[in-house]
Amino acid sequence: MSGLFDWGLTGMFVAAFLAATILPLGSEVVFGTLLQQGVTPLWLILVATVGNVLGSLVNYALGVWGGTAVAKRWLKMSDDDLALAESRFQRFGLASLLFAWVPIIGDPLTVIAGFLKVPLLWFLILVTLGKLSRYCVLAYVLLATLA
Repeated sequence: MSGLFDWGLTGMFVAAFLAATILPLGSEVVFGTLLQQGVTPLWLILVATVGNVLGSLVNYALGVWGGTAVAKRWLKMSDDDLALAESRFQRFGLASLLFAWVPIIGDPLTVIAGFLKVPLLWFLILVTLGKLSRYCVLAYVLLATLA
């Protein structure tokens, strides 16, 4: 395996993980750069999805064990962020977790899911489906524009 493959996928995992947690990062630039450099799309999608889901799991755990006080302090979520996430969660139920990848609302949704003690299996299934779909679409669009 080439150095680009090893370090690239490690960087992809770290970027995707951090993008789903406390830092205001996006993983799309890393994803697009590696795709352009020839890293296999399937590996990129898999590694990015796993990293992003694990990052969301950190938020879920913060919601379960720390509640909103920890979300405010560590994730720098405002009362408005949490109220918006909770109202969306209440309105759309578990299906809202399919949108955990959406910037601004995704992180609060995953914290609220923990706070509301959503069953972990459902959390993992729905968040994974949403994030996997997102990276599949991103790969498709980027590959179409690179061709």
